[in-house]
Amino acid sequence: MVNGFMGRVLRAVGMAVRAVHVGGIMAGYALLFGAAEARRLLGPRRAGHGARAGGLHDGDRWVKMLTRLGPSYIKIGQLVSTRRDLLPPAVTGPLSRLTDAAPPPSRRRVRQAVLAAYAGTRWPFREFTWEPVACGSIATVHEAVTLDGRRVAVKVRRPGIQWVMERDFALTLAMMRALGAVPKLRKMPFKVMHEQVGSAILRQLDFPAEAAALAELRTNLAGLGNVRIPEPLADLCTPEVVVMEYIIGLRRFAPGDLDAGTRRQVVQAVLAAVYEMLFIDGVVHCDLHPGNLYFDERAGLVMLDAGFVIRLPDEVRRSFADFFIHMAMGDGWTCAQIVIESAAHVADDCDVAGFRAGLTELVQEASGAKSGQFALAPFAGRLFDLQRRFGLFPAPEFAFPLLSLLVIEGMIKDFDSAVDFQAEAVPVLRRRNMLRDRTAQLHK
Repeated sequence: MVNGFMGRVLRAVGMAVRAVHVGGIMAGYALLFGAAEARRLLGPRRAGHGARAGGLHDGDRWVKMLTRLGPSYIKIGQLVSTRRDLLPPAVTGPLSRLTDAAPPPSRRRVRQAVLAAYAGTRWPFREFTWEPVACGSIATVHEAVTLDGRRVAVKVRRPGIQWVMERDFALTLAMMRALGAVPKLRKMPFKVMHEQVGSAILRQLDFPAEAAALAELRTNLAGLGNVRIPEPLADLCTPEVVVMEYIIGLRRFAPGDLDAGTRRQVVQAVLAAVYEMLFIDGVVHCDLHPGNLYFDERAGLVMLDAGFVIRLPDEVRRSFADFFIHMAMGDGWTCAQIVIESAAHVADDCDVAGFRAGLTELVQEASGAKSGQFALAPFAGRLFDLQRRFGLFPAPEFAFPLLSLLVIEGMIKDFDSAVDFQAEAVPVLRRRNMLRDRTAQLHK
């Protein structure tokens, strides 16, 4: 009982220390951003010209703040960096450095972590490069050669990261509860949303699950032919380390010198893979930012880092696919019915008719948009606003498919601004319907 009491005291002290740390950093940078924004606005008047751009558009300062806050916040920066269609390059450019170039832990700490991971077993590497080839918010990645001569990539969990992220999770839960106490926000299921989304982020610390997800994605996407996912070496993986094949010749996922035809093929390949995950398999890579998506030497797609992979329940996968089909058809009434039936919470004073009318109008606008004019981010924003206004809140799992699309939308439009997200989904949706019908016949 004493140990339990002391454990609670220590957790409370740790929470307080982390809260003071996070709060202090945020308060300090709020002052810096405010002062810089004031100088930016007053600069042209006072200096006439040459005033330094900054304020809230100072991406380098955002990078510094998120880096100091830690891995949970770096992950937010990574996702935001992909939305170049919504935010200025002065912000997204610097934030993109967070995808695989976060400040690494010391070589000594990495070495200690790797040696501890294989303590009591034979050291499995002939060579090991302690300088990381990539450094993200959760882990560093190192090149190595196994005793039998295989060239591998070794992903090492950052020392101490679990302690930090668990406390960030608890802090954000406390903030969600506080928001839920605000009279105008009491209808919002903040706690449920936080548990679903926060738990998904914490699952990125589960390296055995990531190794299993790599293997599952390889199997599911093998039929596409042009998508590569590194093979995990299960016998060398540990709870702190994932060892996988090393894919050589990786190139950044950027338009570069590609001609228009090749860019279109790239877009079609990426969307085919994402729709395969969303509508067919239900195992979805939700973190396809530029640090996790590459070309190989044959210009095939390479997906890395299966830490943020969500397994959609069959019911959610079917609902999302049906929503997408009827959205493409302009059938807003059915889309509204799908959202209503899959809702996690419906307020007592929910205006179902008002919600259905609003979503019908939104879907008709989206289906009437010309190729390249449909934008998912504003559509999703208006959808969530309709749900909030009319008192109907979606199951948090329903947000994960949207997240996977939102993460890649900005990058995809860099390649092909005229891409039609709805049209590219049609072949996969048709195949999904054929598989569903075939399954139904077998069960008759």
